[in-house]
Amino acid sequence: MPRARVVLVHGLRTSATMWRKQCAMLGRHDLDVVAIDLPGHGTRLGEPFSFDEAMRLIDEGLNPPDALPVPRLLVGLSLGGYLAMEFAATHPDRLDGLVAASCGTRPRGPALAGYRRLAALIGRMPDRGRALHDLTTRLFLSPGAAEDVLAGGVALDVMAPVLEAAASMDPEAALARIEVPVWLVNGRFDHFRFDERRMLRAARDARLVIVPGATHLVSLVRPDDFAAVVAGAVAELERRAAVAARRRRIARESGSAQDGTASGATSTGRIGVAGE
Repeated sequence: MPRARVVLVHGLRTSATMWRKQCAMLGRHDLDVVAIDLPGHGTRLGEPFSFDEAMRLIDEGLNPPDALPVPRLLVGLSLGGYLAMEFAATHPDRLDGLVAASCGTRPRGPALAGYRRLAALIGRMPDRGRALHDLTTRLFLSPGAAEDVLAGGVALDVMAPVLEAAASMDPEAALARIEVPVWLVNGRFDHFRFDERRMLRAARDARLVIVPGATHLVSLVRPDDFAAVVAGAVAELERRAAVAARRRRIARESGSAQDGTASGATSTGRIGVAGE
């Protein structure tokens, strides 16, 4: 039986293939690792993006019909991180831990408005920005990482609906409602870090991990470090599960002992009454 189930959720316009190295690395640690495609991405290119469908697919990844009784860790990067926080806030019993990476800025105000204007400009290009996307991917990532990103295709038609969905999200409020442990992971040079401390304070049970030398695509730029964070999160979930199991066992044994004492007292009383 695997130690845990780890579900990986990709970023905007990419796909599950961006996690190929993570799947291989984490799989060597006896983890059941699944990378899903969000609506309109990867194997779902051409489908309309919707928030509700994204939530359904995340839940399906974490809780398949044949799910084993192991800790469930949800890992999301950028768009996947924002969606993962919303899922954890609204489905408290459907996961055991959350790693939210590269989503340390609240999607609102001038930053979101500027991003929407940029997306609109890119969308008006003859190729809807495909050449620009491929160029920047190959420029800022290693050849292997770039191939992983591009292997699943590029979602060219999802920008508007995704940004509309992002405008309705409040990661700070979501973190305040999340009941499971949270790891907020950002690259040192990530431009999405502005609100990370504020988001950390909003969470009930969270820790902030800064990966040296990494940019926004932290799992691709520093795959070993990112895999180590995920493996550490799994180990912490295992530790907590063991502590909870031990407490339940002690409670059961204590309850059985108390029941036995109570039964013994009652039996003695009845014998006494019968002897009279």
